[in-house]
Amino acid sequence: MGSVEIPTMVLPNTSGKQRMPVIGMGSAPDFTCKKDTRDAIIEAIKQGYRHFDTAAAYGSEQALGEALKEALDLGLVKREDLFVTSKLWVTENHPHLVLSALRKSLKTLQLEYLDLYLIHWPLTSQPGKFSFPIAVEELLPFDVKGVWESMEEGLKLGLTRAIGVSNFSIEKLQNLLTVATIPPAVNQVEINLAWQQKKLREFCNANGIVMTAFSPLRKGSSRGPNEVMENNMLKEIAKAHGKSIAQVSLRWLCEQGVTFVAKSYDKERMNQNLQIFDWALTKEDHEKIDQIKQNRLIPGPTKPQLNDLWND
Repeated sequence: MGSVEIPTMVLPNTSGKQRMPVIGMGSAPDFTCKKDTRDAIIEAIKQGYRHFDTAAAYGSEQALGEALKEALDLGLVKREDLFVTSKLWVTENHPHLVLSALRKSLKTLQLEYLDLYLIHWPLTSQPGKFSFPIAVEELLPFDVKGVWESMEEGLKLGLTRAIGVSNFSIEKLQNLLTVATIPPAVNQVEINLAWQQKKLREFCNANGIVMTAFSPLRKGSSRGPNEVMENNMLKEIAKAHGKSIAQVSLRWLCEQGVTFVAKSYDKERMNQNLQIFDWALTKEDHEKIDQIKQNRLIPGPTKPQLNDLWND
């Protein structure tokens, strides 16, 4: 099982024409065992993964940093071949706290620079300790102009090679674009076959913003049956191609021009997720996929949920 060459996309609005691998390895917060993380990341690098996605809120920056350092020390990969993303949490989503949060992430990751730094949610809460879900009474007005200026400053200082956002709706992006000197390179949001985000994708395409899908297989805070992995029609499409439903789902994202971060620490599945570049879905497949009932899996990080978070 050799390593797979993963295609990349040029990120707009970056000085050095940053290239971002189409597929990344996610490290959302449900792992605790450092050794597992380290072994999984070393294995992922051996298989060809180069993009690693984390966030201050995930508590995985340290484990990821240790694993990447080991891979670099072993000569498995060079820093310039890696693409590392982290995210600014809501407690530090304040103009005066952005740079210190970014520097703290770098220190924890043991890196000189990030390839991409994202605003995790279009929300600001009281500075202080991390809590999840976020209590609504802790929320403060989000100073999008001030925060974005600090993000741009991080870019100018070379602390990150690209800046972007996560979980921004069309309306939130429009607000940001009116105040940004350097537009966001990326918007990372939930996209999967049962939440296809067609309007948001059209808006991002029109504005030169690359989309990254999280929960691309509809996994995450699971509520009820998985409308993607347990879908009979998708089973048939997968069977016709001799592929798995997961591979059909990831291939669909690829064909939409969407990048994605998939989280799997299983060696076989990690490898399967890479086997999506040498075949294609048919027109009929796409027509069937368009019929899947749509609903959002991840409503938001607050308790209670905000009804104006998405404006869609």
